[in-house]
Amino acid sequence: MSGFEYSALEATGRETRGVIEADTERQARSLLRERGLAPLTVESIRSAAAQSGRRERFSRPGLSGKGLALVTRQFATLVRAGLTIEEALNVLIEQTESAGARTLFAAVRARVLEGQSLSHSLAEFPKAFPQIYRAMIEAGEHSGRLGDVLERLADYTENRESLRDKVMIAFIYPALVTVVAIAVVGLLLVYVVPQVTRVFANLGQTLPLVTRILIAMSDFVRASGVFWLAGLVVAFVAGAFLLRDEGRRRSWHGWLLRLPVAGRLIRTVNAARFSDTLGILTASGVPLLTSLQSAAAVVTNLPMRAAVNEAVRRVREGGALAPALGAAKLFPPLVIHLIASGEATGRLDTMLARAAEAQARELENWIRGLTALLEPLLILAMGGIVLFVVVAILLPIFEMNQLVR
Repeated sequence: MSGFEYSALEATGRETRGVIEADTERQARSLLRERGLAPLTVESIRSAAAQSGRRERFSRPGLSGKGLALVTRQFATLVRAGLTIEEALNVLIEQTESAGARTLFAAVRARVLEGQSLSHSLAEFPKAFPQIYRAMIEAGEHSGRLGDVLERLADYTENRESLRDKVMIAFIYPALVTVVAIAVVGLLLVYVVPQVTRVFANLGQTLPLVTRILIAMSDFVRASGVFWLAGLVVAFVAGAFLLRDEGRRRSWHGWLLRLPVAGRLIRTVNAARFSDTLGILTASGVPLLTSLQSAAAVVTNLPMRAAVNEAVRRVREGGALAPALGAAKLFPPLVIHLIASGEATGRLDTMLARAAEAQARELENWIRGLTALLEPLLILAMGGIVLFVVVAILLPIFEMNQLVR
């Protein structure tokens, strides 16, 4: 029998979707009518799998990070409730609102119905399901504890999304204020200042230095502001193109690590990701070398990823993880010490979880402090710019009043 993905109308007129098993499409439609459903579309799940595979190559995957975290939590709940993998996937297909996600899970279920394991079925869609995701599923299948592993995986995906959201939210406000400030200043210099200073040009008197500076800035922005803006866009595009080369990107990432503020942020974020990933993999029963290779994939900074890959080589040769990882001096000392303690006591997964928690807490405190510092600085800078413009415009008016008197 084959699987067919269908959409049909119930007796109440509500549309429902799901997967049904039948020998042919005609039999699938007949079975749906026997259930009191009016079939709208019935498509072979093999065809859906092929379409999903093509979509995987040419477009974005059908699941976002938050969508993957939500689905993983639902999947864990269904498996722990006693449903088989096929039944759980069928429920996910029926309740998922995204058409791309439905097709994706239908394709995964097609592989499972063909006799493949869940981890091998997910491996057909690497953009939607990362390597760590598939490695943990495979470990759960081998150990017979798929439900427990899915619970850990749901916690991991939710924590990862929470960490990313904290970093993004911390910089949304400063970035928004900066953009608004630049837009307001540009509007003042291009439109408002010329209208006001035109009055002063007919006075025939020497304008204050502040006013002359403001007029010069306005003339400069009006004459060449568009070219500078175009140059910045071209520089950004050229930089993005140059950074496609791995050597240049590695040098750029190394320079970022040496910056006082950005470097600390990058180290902390990557250390938290690495510790959390490695801890959840080792706790799920994945071998250490496999766990390290999967954890290296979540480290976005290339020098730090190279340090993890070098640690993999040394561990493969029989070395300990802590000194191998600490040799590059790129990871925070706290992470290295906790890993060493975990190796010495045989509780590596526990120590890695503590390291991830400590890095996440440090990152949260650091972002909170940075945000608290940036907000008043941006307000002061914006106020200073506005004060400069106001003073430059009002000073000639005050001098005119004194001349009239």
